[in-house]
Amino acid sequence: MTRAVLAVVLAVLLSAASLTAVAAADDPPTATAAAKCSLAGKDRKLGPTYVTSLSTTGVSCATGESVVKAYYRCRIRNGGKKGRCTSRVQGFSCTETRESIPTQFDAKVRCRKGDARVNHDYTQFT
Repeated sequence: MTRAVLAVVLAVLLSAASLTAVAAADDPPTATAAAKCSLAGKDRKLGPTYVTSLSTTGVSCATGESVVKAYYRCRIRNGGKKGRCTSRVQGFSCTETRESIPTQFDAKVRCRKGDARVNHDYTQFT
């Protein structure tokens, strides 16, 4: 091969490598890392009196918010504000622990679906 042909081949290879790197940089990140979701302006709009924290693993914060709302609706269907959700919510299996006083309770909810996790804490005035 002549030097000119080698230079063209090298230029094509470098160009392809550069395009691959740019394409990889433009790909959206996968939702596998844990995320602490912002609740700014939303803490009173997700169902319970206050949602005090929300974190997700393997799903987006938007999906996490959707699960929180669905979990709340499930609770309301099963006993009102003091109700408990015992069925799957959007495919997630959830467990809840509560600490209560006569006028409110604080709860921790841990939901999982395979490797995906949605965890939220909330306060419910009764």
